[in-house]
Amino acid sequence: MGHSLVGGPPGLPSSLRTVRPGGTLVYRYRQRPGLPPVSVTRFDTDAAHAALPPDHRHAHDFFVLLYVEQGAGSVTVDGAERSLRTGDLHVVSPGQTVGVGAATEIARGRAWSVAFTPDAVPALTSVSPLAWMHHPLLALFAADGPPVRIAGPDRANWSAWLADLAEELADPARLGTHEAVAALLTRLLVAAARLAPSAPAPPDPLVERVFAQIEATFRRPVSAADVARALGYTPGHLTTVLRRRTGRPLLEWITERRMTEVRRILRETDLSLDVVAARTGLRDASYLVRRFRNRYGITPQQWRRTQRTWT
Repeated sequence: MGHSLVGGPPGLPSSLRTVRPGGTLVYRYRQRPGLPPVSVTRFDTDAAHAALPPDHRHAHDFFVLLYVEQGAGSVTVDGAERSLRTGDLHVVSPGQTVGVGAATEIARGRAWSVAFTPDAVPALTSVSPLAWMHHPLLALFAADGPPVRIAGPDRANWSAWLADLAEELADPARLGTHEAVAALLTRLLVAAARLAPSAPAPPDPLVERVFAQIEATFRRPVSAADVARALGYTPGHLTTVLRRRTGRPLLEWITERRMTEVRRILRETDLSLDVVAARTGLRDASYLVRRFRNRYGITPQQWRRTQRTWT
């Protein structure tokens, strides 16, 4: 499980996926059948970080919003130190490396952490992961800069929205919970996007070329080596560069794009798994099931049923 102020304490629905060269742990959002892929945690006790080791470096494959109600301590994101000041709103994108220092100092703060995947937001459900950072709702994540400050008069609203979201998630069987969770999370993302700098960070030309090549070929059974060769690079070099610039290696981006399309087809059609596999560059239905279960913790059929019960 993830154990950090930014990533979440024990109880956050994440599981260890892999370990990067250098020892950074990478956590995956663990899909819980019947529940929207969003979790809210409030940190306000010393016990929340009692088990947190010093210098706990880790990354996630999901998005994280962190609102600091009362500041104390600091974290690092991709090596840059961020103070946890009262009123700060931090964002952590998938793949970014988070470092947590002295747990006793952090525990004196009070904060809310929201972890989510795009499937939790109706406007993002069918958006390609290659275009996440260009979507208006994720503008603050695309800024790739220091935290923004929430004005004093608006801080009570943020605390109330987060408390409402936590309350809805505490009783997922209640009528309208999924719609309420989607609406509340969208409200938070809209408010966060309005705080983003007006001039977003310029796109990386090489990353844009890689993403364009993935978008053009992911429906075929291409590999990371195929994409690299098409762009004139060795697979090892391009994987290393992409991990450094985006937090994820080349193969993960190809897989993420395929899985987004798999989820879209499952959600919007009744096509068989053999057809879904053929349309997303996967070998066959059995391979699709294995990859899907490994990625989300449930089978494609189970996931499809949960989507149908929400709509």
